Amino acid sequence: MAPALKPDPSREHPVIAWLGILAVAISILLILWARYEVHGTHDLESALAETPAKPSPDADRQPPRKDVDDAVAAGRWAAGFSP
Repeated sequence: MAPALKPDPSREHPVIAWLGILAVAISILLILWARYEVHGTHDLESALAETPAKPSPDADRQPPRKDVDDAVAAGRWAAGFSP
């Protein structure tokens, strides 16, 4: 068989590519429709209606621990990153 008649295996037919995109879009719409039919919109409306609480940056902070700092310093020294 002549090399000119051999199809390029890395190319995809444009119709197949567009069918794939269309299938993904249709599946997303079907999932959204099924969610609406099963659950309705009451939970979404209530979530959008309530005001979110303002997060506090101090809520997640913990006091520094000496044993952790010593372990980090020892690890740096063992790896050769000591100043």
